[in-house]
Amino acid sequence: MDNPADFEAILRGPDAYRLARSALDMMVRYKVWPTPLNYELWLHYSANPKSALGQEIDRLIAAGDPFTEATCESLAATFLPKAKLNEQIRDAGDQLSRELDTVSRAIQAAHASSKAYGVTLADASTELAHNSDPSTLRPLVANLSDATRLVEEENKALQKQLQESTKEVHQLRDHLAQVRRDATTDALTNLGNRKAFDTELRHAHEVAERSGEVLTLAVVDIDHFKRFNDTWGHQTGDQVLRYVASVLGRVGAPPRFAARYGGEEFALIFPGETAANIHSMLSDVLKEIASRSLRRRSTNEELGAITVSASVAELKNKETAHTLLERADAALYDSKRAGRNRVTNAEGSPGEAAA
Repeated sequence: MDNPADFEAILRGPDAYRLARSALDMMVRYKVWPTPLNYELWLHYSANPKSALGQEIDRLIAAGDPFTEATCESLAATFLPKAKLNEQIRDAGDQLSRELDTVSRAIQAAHASSKAYGVTLADASTELAHNSDPSTLRPLVANLSDATRLVEEENKALQKQLQESTKEVHQLRDHLAQVRRDATTDALTNLGNRKAFDTELRHAHEVAERSGEVLTLAVVDIDHFKRFNDTWGHQTGDQVLRYVASVLGRVGAPPRFAARYGGEEFALIFPGETAANIHSMLSDVLKEIASRSLRRRSTNEELGAITVSASVAELKNKETAHTLLERADAALYDSKRAGRNRVTNAEGSPGEAAA
């Protein structure tokens, strides 16, 4: 159901009311706030539970994750048809086309004016060459003066139009860049979202395959996050997500890449860095996260420390990006089974818990 036209057709078909009722029932069951965006999410889920959106919602349900406002915004940004996004891009493109058309017409007019001015000059040159009567000079000079003034005015108009259009094009470029950033950014953490991660991993894998450089992938998951949410509430859970994201965003700054992979799970890409070096660095990150005692913003209550589990996997020769991610995920579960708060290398045994 990736085609918006197909989805619209279903909503106008005989199953529309059944889907609407199903969507509302599930929103009540999973305590999803009835905003228009959330309703659209669950309509898509009801229409096609096996879609990528459906699979992610099923995963969140199975994990017992709450559908907070931030979670729903992240789902919408990642999986909903980008109708609004495409509309913004289309509008910007139409406006850009109009600006270019305006400039083109102005240039054509200036070209025609310059051509006519050239003809005027040529005629004046011919007239002067074949007619030495002083009485004809006055109208000839007047004609040349008028033509010169007209060209100057049209050149000034063209210059003004070019300045205005250049400013407009720069604004459109900035707008399109912002639209692209919004489409690839997780709303809660300001890290890359799942779509951005998939794109970046494909690119990093292609570069590594082509250049022969090493590539390491890390996956990080907050320990006992559901229990934390149930104890302190989802708003405080979002506070924890933002805190962990701020640490990972710092260590994952370019040329590295950090993203919220889904729920309380994060992924980091390290081009040109070995798993051994990243393992050591992540061990320090785990210690940093666990060393901080968090407080609830609304009441200043002591929340205690949180821990995260992590894994690293280094790209093997001829390995696909999908297999690399699978090995990193498997190593993460090894960290969980070994007691959490540790980093596991996909090539070795679970590491020791962070002190």
